[in-house]
Amino acid sequence: QVQLVESGGGLVQAGGSLRLSCATSGATLNTRAMGWFRQAPGNEREFVAVITWTGGRTNYADFVQGRFTISRENAKNTVYLQMKNLKPEDTAVYYCASSPLIWTTSKSQYDSWGQGTQVTVSS
Repeated sequence: QVQLVESGGGLVQAGGSLRLSCATSGATLNTRAMGWFRQAPGNEREFVAVITWTGGRTNYADFVQGRFTISRENAKNTVYLQMKNLKPEDTAVYYCASSPLIWTTSKSQYDSWGQGTQVTVSS
């Protein structure tokens, strides 16, 4: 099992930026996919971005539109989500997650989740 702790959320104005961090510990990570998901009130939890620990392959949801960047710092066992040009519709709780698969965008295939960090974007 992997332990995940998110940080970096907060309140920001539209057009602003935030960087979320996900500190990881526990199981060996180099064969696992690391993803970010988000959930707004009344909505399903949705995929935002994914990265492999090795090779750095990434993929993003269509709504990201080049505004977010997922990255990892292997030496610190930390995954980041840099978010720029934030919009009010980006308001949600953002979750870091880990999958035993090398690569997946499906939330059902993630077995470890952080507690979430709130991101609020004001207009």
